[in-house]
Amino acid sequence: MNNIFKALSDPTRRQILELLKEQSLNAGEIAEYFDITKPSISHHLSILKNCDLITDERQGQNIVYSLNSTIFQDVIKWFYDFMGRDQNE
Repeated sequence: MNNIFKALSDPTRRQILELLKEQSLNAGEIAEYFDITKPSISHHLSILKNCDLITDERQGQNIVYSLNSTIFQDVIKWFYDFMGRDQNE
């Protein structure tokens, strides 16, 4: 869970997640939204993928990235459980 919070702490990665919330995109399409190098985009995608916040799928010569909503459900459950315990103490 710590890796997820660390990944979410970066504004660029949060913006990538916002883009992927709307539609699946390849790295080149994601890079068009940013004024940073493609290797930097790849680094951010790698961090998000390692935390399972996104998934990737090869489609021909491209790798298409998608949001992994299951992980977000786990994070929301963690917050819900945390708030529930905090309110009862």
